[in-house]
Amino acid sequence: MPETDLTHPVTDVTDLATQPHFVADWDESTVGEIDALDESVPPASLWKEAGRKLIRRPTFIVAALMIVVILAVTIFPTWFSAGDPKAGCLLANRFGPATAGAPLGFDQQGCNVWTFIVYGARPSVLVGVLAMLAVLLLGGTIGALAGWYGHWLDAILSRLGDIFYAIPTVLAALVFLNSQKGKGGTTMVFLVVGVIAVFAWPQMARITRGAVLSVKSSDFITASRALGVSNRKILLRHVLPNAAAPMIVVATTSLGTYIVLEATLSFLGLGLPLSMHSWGSQVASAQGLIRNHPDQLFYPSAALALTVLAFIMLGDAVRDALDPKAAR
Repeated sequence: MPETDLTHPVTDVTDLATQPHFVADWDESTVGEIDALDESVPPASLWKEAGRKLIRRPTFIVAALMIVVILAVTIFPTWFSAGDPKAGCLLANRFGPATAGAPLGFDQQGCNVWTFIVYGARPSVLVGVLAMLAVLLLGGTIGALAGWYGHWLDAILSRLGDIFYAIPTVLAALVFLNSQKGKGGTTMVFLVVGVIAVFAWPQMARITRGAVLSVKSSDFITASRALGVSNRKILLRHVLPNAAAPMIVVATTSLGTYIVLEATLSFLGLGLPLSMHSWGSQVASAQGLIRNHPDQLFYPSAALALTVLAFIMLGDAVRDALDPKAAR
């Protein structure tokens, strides 16, 4: 009697033929509807998909509404306060209670606190936005050149970035701005923006360099080179637009940091002059009143904190929408 392989038992063919089979009709199956592809609709781009994700995120909606209000106060302060922070200060109103035109009361000089808060938004937000654009331009350019051309240029720019990255931004700003005291308000704005841009670009350069390196090895870049497109056109038309997502995320998140940095420098007396009434200088003026009148310190600090929080929330929402790994 032949031996039987127990690991592969023999199955009678007649048994398989007599077993009932259940096959659904094609009309009753939904496989076709699931696998169907609507070719009439163009594929959504990265930015359209990011926009759809952002609209469905409550964090983005709240942050966007806050930023709209902040920008409205920054651009049109007369809509929110009819007074002038430099006029209408009466010592008779010293630490006076809230009134119809002064919902936050008056400070130690008899000035309207609400007017100071409204007009202090412009210099603080302006410095932050200009610093962000300067860092994006400087760091993005250096990182794109280093990532695209590589070789010795990449080595030189990377080592240069390491040197600037090792220098604390606040310390460098203190040393430089300490020698520029007494400058005008507009001059100090550009000096503060320049100092932030010079010592804060390495982070943006690193992010841009990594994004350019990832796009550089794509097939459409190879096809563009095969068609004879110059390196400059490839870099400007194909590489940078596809590497812009991480750059935008870092720029949006860093905007709040630059606003805080300006407030820190103004608090230390080395940033914007007192005549510009930035939130940092208001906090510096009210620091001696923290025991008897803490509200004078709370109002500019709260305005600064809410502004920074709005931009950080916006940066987090944009990061989750543009980065599929972060979304997972």
